Amino acid sequence: MTWLIWRQHRTEVCVLGLLVGMFGIALLVLGTQAHELFPGGPARCAGEAGMNEACAASFRRLDEEYGYVENLLAAFYLVPVVIGAFLGAPLLARELEDGTWQLAWTQAVPRMRWLAAKLVALAGVTVALTGMFTAVLTWFRQPFDAWEGRFQYDAFDLEGLVPPAYALFAFGVATAAGAILRRSLPAFGVAFGAFLAARMSVGLLARPAYATPLTTMEPVGVGGSTDRPVPGFADWMIEHGYADATGRRLSWTEYYELEDAANRAGTNLNQFLHARGIQQFGVYHPADRFWTFQLIEAALFLAVAAVLIGVVVWRVRRRMI
Repeated sequence: MTWLIWRQHRTEVCVLGLLVGMFGIALLVLGTQAHELFPGGPARCAGEAGMNEACAASFRRLDEEYGYVENLLAAFYLVPVVIGAFLGAPLLARELEDGTWQLAWTQAVPRMRWLAAKLVALAGVTVALTGMFTAVLTWFRQPFDAWEGRFQYDAFDLEGLVPPAYALFAFGVATAAGAILRRSLPAFGVAFGAFLAARMSVGLLARPAYATPLTTMEPVGVGGSTDRPVPGFADWMIEHGYADATGRRLSWTEYYELEDAANRAGTNLNQFLHARGIQQFGVYHPADRFWTFQLIEAALFLAVAAVLIGVVVWRVRRRMI
């Protein structure tokens, strides 16, 4: 079975391995140069305590010289779906397209054992390739994470446990779609669309609700800034704004009315707001929830992937004829 699986899927595995290897080498080269900007390591400059003049200069150079690379990393959001769908779509669809299932399932190896061997082998390759890519990418992003934290979307979605879980979800969707549609290319398209829909829905709607966010409230400083109150540089700010002295949150229309009133009175805005007891509030998730959120999201996508694989097993058990 191992040799048969390799013969059938060696093209996909080799192409994906080559792409992951090329991207990985490029990130290692660029990452080594980016890390050299921080003689004591990027973690040493993380947070306000490490923001001395040398660290500030290193972060400025990081943004100037490698900021474009961080922007390009947005394209890597698609790596899990490419790996998972590219391996999952032809798993059953190719057999059904070519009609070889009639031979494969009548040989000495029972069809359920045949299916289990292919699922385990290709799912294992999916996790291995995605895991290696995630490890290199996480290492590359260390200087950026030291400045921005790991709860930003361009970090959370590319690091930790969730990329392999995303890839297995895409693998499950593509395999199930292939079993139902009996065509590899449409199965890949379904997996791609489902992946984007699921990722956007979870990231925007479900993820902020994994735990009850915390709220911070502080008066507007007389000589300070009216920027949003951030408890920590690595925390995930969900919502921010202004509230009156009783704690009632002001709409942005009400805030702009206060700003106009301060301008008409010729008064400093901070002093004007402070005199009226205006406060700044922030609703956020603390940075130490990163791994908890990673576990929750990974478990969510793995559970859906397991259900989809169950659909595949059910279809094959019924012979799909």
